[in-house]
Amino acid sequence: MSALNIGARALNANLAALQVIGNNIANVNTPGYSRQNVLQQTSGYQKMGNGYFGKGMEIATVERSHNAYLTREAQMTGSVAAADALRYDRLRQLESAFPIGSAGLGAALNEMLNAWGDVSSSPGNLTARVVVIAKGEELASRLRNTASQLDALQQATQQQVEGAVNVINGLARDLAQVNARLTESRGSGHTPNDLLDQRDQILKEMSKLVQVSTVPADDGSVSVFVAGSQPLVLGQRANALATGRDSTDSSRIALSFVQGGLSTPIPDNSLGGGELAGLMRFMNDDLVDTQNLVGRIALATATTVNSQHALGVDLQGNPGQNFFIPPAAAAGLPVPTNTGNADISATVADPTALVASDYEVRFDAGGINVVRLSDGTSTPVPALPAQIDGLTFNLDAGAAAVGDRFLVRPFEAAARNLQVAIGAPDRLAAASPVMVTPGTDNAGGLSVESLHASSISANLTDPVTITFLADGSFTATGLGPGNPPPDNAGPPPSYNYAPGQAITLNGWSLTLRGSPTAGDTFNIDPAPAGSIAQNAGNATGMLGLRDLPTFDGVPLSDGYVSMFSDVGMRVQGAEFAASFSGQIASTAETARANVAGVNLDEEAARLLQYQQAYQASAKFLQIAQSTFDSLLQTVGR
Repeated sequence: MSALNIGARALNANLAALQVIGNNIANVNTPGYSRQNVLQQTSGYQKMGNGYFGKGMEIATVERSHNAYLTREAQMTGSVAAADALRYDRLRQLESAFPIGSAGLGAALNEMLNAWGDVSSSPGNLTARVVVIAKGEELASRLRNTASQLDALQQATQQQVEGAVNVINGLARDLAQVNARLTESRGSGHTPNDLLDQRDQILKEMSKLVQVSTVPADDGSVSVFVAGSQPLVLGQRANALATGRDSTDSSRIALSFVQGGLSTPIPDNSLGGGELAGLMRFMNDDLVDTQNLVGRIALATATTVNSQHALGVDLQGNPGQNFFIPPAAAAGLPVPTNTGNADISATVADPTALVASDYEVRFDAGGINVVRLSDGTSTPVPALPAQIDGLTFNLDAGAAAVGDRFLVRPFEAAARNLQVAIGAPDRLAAASPVMVTPGTDNAGGLSVESLHASSISANLTDPVTITFLADGSFTATGLGPGNPPPDNAGPPPSYNYAPGQAITLNGWSLTLRGSPTAGDTFNIDPAPAGSIAQNAGNATGMLGLRDLPTFDGVPLSDGYVSMFSDVGMRVQGAEFAASFSGQIASTAETARANVAGVNLDEEAARLLQYQQAYQASAKFLQIAQSTFDSLLQTVGR
């Protein structure tokens, strides 16, 4: 009977091995499947008079090819790669909202400024004035369209965040169920390979969405933590992530962790990797920064153009009005924990000093601090109003309590709401309120290039006489207070002159070309009413805005270039990060698959091996049966 038992066991064991190999081949393309192997062991031995004889072999268990370290490494690197890849994909969509060439914002901005050139050449030409208004409308329309595209991208990203959170919560529930089944099967003495594969596949899918850390338990279950220490899955119990409107800014969404009815906010920077982290980083960093850059262009352009336009005179002889509808003041958004009743706002004080950032006004025990959120720079101020980064922060009403905070987004709505205020061409303030008259005895070496009002001054129309001295400097009589002191003490006190360099006094800017002669004079007086149709001083001033350093030292006409460069650098950096992390994740996954994956060539070789072993076992069993039958026949006689 011993030989028959050995043959039968071998036959069954080899058949089982063939079945496992067939299962491997069948699951070669099944996601998360780990190659399985039959572990065989000897059945022991028996002592007989002439020695020890083995009892054959038997199946110990079926194990899966698995390396916990490589699996964890593949999950972590895959999580980082998923975050980088999704952020890069979103940034490419963001980049498509900023075309270059004639369809871009830069072209519209320059066309609007350049259109003043025709007005300066022919200030009474109504057609040229209509073109200026049309170009202003085109710029405002493109800024609104760009803001609309960014809003649509934000809404789509928010929906994707909500979808990712729902999938994560579903996977958490699935994992809790698998943990329960693993715990139930723990006492069988064998490893539930398919359940472990299912568990690892769930963890892989979850890691793609959010970076997780796992803690295995003795009962076979695994607990999952997200955002550092939040227990998403504890054994057989699943908690949840949730999305909701930000408590301070309702236009944004925020993440929270929910356990037992208690909700805990999750900071974006605690997510680590995963698509959810990539989405949140894009939505709350890249998209917000780009919205601020677009808003700064709209706010700075509108404020600068309005300021210069207000210094001119229209065809009806009236002072210039706003060219664009002035953007509304940015209201401060109070933090829900505030106990005071203050109302905070921010308005533009200097459009050339604006920094594309959100701000937070904090009322601390030691005083008031205005924090620039883009880089964390904190500026203490004794009281409000206070001017910082070209903005004036105002306390409009009420009083703040210690600990109160306000979020101020000065650029968020500037582009979305920009509109042209001028409707009639005769309302364009192309004329200057002052005019210059060269002296009749001038030698003729100097010519007037332009004269226009450059700032609000009570002495703007006061008569001023400029007289050049033998050394090339000049004196100025009739100046009001607030002008720069003379460069030379004199006598007489005089200012230095450089050809083509603007002379700015009493709120006007005069540019002369050529070489002066001693005794040359220029009189600046109020422009007579009858000169308005031929006066293009302010149109020249509007043209001069093209070269005004506005965006971190970049001229107003090149503001779009600097913004597009910022977006381009983000895309380039994200592309490199996605490529780099993707290669690392691919290498880690390959290393894991080399251990756990099914190799058809290897399985074919093993199939042949166990087929031969099965046939040999069957042959041995046949011989043992024949021998046993012969023995029975002999003894029976």
